[in-house]
Amino acid sequence: MRDTISAGTTVAFHTLGCKLNFSETSTLTRMMEQAGFSRRAFEESADIYVINTCSVTENADKECRQIVRRIQRRSPEATVVVTGCYAQLKASEIAKIPGVDLVLGAAEKFKLTEHIRHFSKGEPTRVCSCDISEVKDFHASHSLSERTRSFLKVQDGCDYTCSFCTIPRARGASRSDTIARVVEQVQQLAAEGVKEVVLTGVNLGDFGHGTKEDFLSLCWQLDPIEGIERYRISSIEPNLLTPEIVSFVASSHRFMPHFHMPLQSGSDRLLGLMRRRYRRSLYEERVRLIKDRMPHACIGADVIAGFPSESESDFLETFEFLRDSEVSYLHVFTYSERADTKALEIRPTVPVPIRQKRNKILRNLSFQKMHAFTEAQTGQRRPVLFEKGGDAGMMEGYTDNYIRVTTPFRPHWVNKVVEWQL
Repeated sequence: MRDTISAGTTVAFHTLGCKLNFSETSTLTRMMEQAGFSRRAFEESADIYVINTCSVTENADKECRQIVRRIQRRSPEATVVVTGCYAQLKASEIAKIPGVDLVLGAAEKFKLTEHIRHFSKGEPTRVCSCDISEVKDFHASHSLSERTRSFLKVQDGCDYTCSFCTIPRARGASRSDTIARVVEQVQQLAAEGVKEVVLTGVNLGDFGHGTKEDFLSLCWQLDPIEGIERYRISSIEPNLLTPEIVSFVASSHRFMPHFHMPLQSGSDRLLGLMRRRYRRSLYEERVRLIKDRMPHACIGADVIAGFPSESESDFLETFEFLRDSEVSYLHVFTYSERADTKALEIRPTVPVPIRQKRNKILRNLSFQKMHAFTEAQTGQRRPVLFEKGGDAGMMEGYTDNYIRVTTPFRPHWVNKVVEWQL
């Protein structure tokens, strides 16, 4: 039992999954450092390793086992902690992985320091989890690995019941921070030199659900904060991206003309089976509205290839809808079965090789669409926020509408917005 932390006790983190996980890992790291631990890179030897897992990852169990094996080869005496979404969903399975010492579910993740203090290597694997319905607290998190950009969690959990998704069982019901606390965090980030804040959540547009606050009100309060030059909305459901939010972004100088709206399928039949809360016509309407107000806006979409019962006709409907739309790029996911989801009851299943083939077709389409979007901007001057140097003496940054720019490294451009001709 570690009632006190001895000088030099080291900890390393590894994150699987989404930007939300990265923001939480960053917060956990700061908590551990404040408690007296010394941070190490994951590739280095450490006394404690923490793996923050994801339930969306296709081979979560396999990935977790591989990472634990790597740790055991490098530091066989280290304490291994597994937390995150997969740890909440499959705690008993993870506890059986040789080398795992602590499994922390959703309610225990932010008590990491306390659990470490009261655990000694050599004890039986300890599982600290609970029924997800008991998870009600919101824990603010943000990433701060470099000054340029911070991913700020303002919402967690989800009340939707999409038939393919395990996240509500991994993260619990929808809950949010307050606008006042978010404003305070953003002011602190500005004071630390952060120039771009990416607002993140499981269902971001549901911010303030059950209270008198909402996402648009949050945006209005964040917009005038001095020091922050850019905000991005990480991902928002099309049914929650209201015309008022689009109009706000169009008139704002700090909220970027960049939207990411999950589509999942261009087939209304499949959207119904997926239990999505919109149909293709609404998605089309939102894209048109964005482009009418901001012709230069970048729009990303999530899409699932090979969802159960997806026929060639369904797939073609999705492909043609995306090909003809003004969506700029795609995040393509090959459907994979998730335990205890309604999608498992849908027949027939799509053979894996066909799922993979459709994924490839959509990824090729994404490349073509992003290329076309970038080409259409040629000759325009757009603001670019440059980041620290990369490989081979180069640096990169993103325009306001999410076009990546690479140029020879100039130290005085780091964390600066520069007007750039594309």
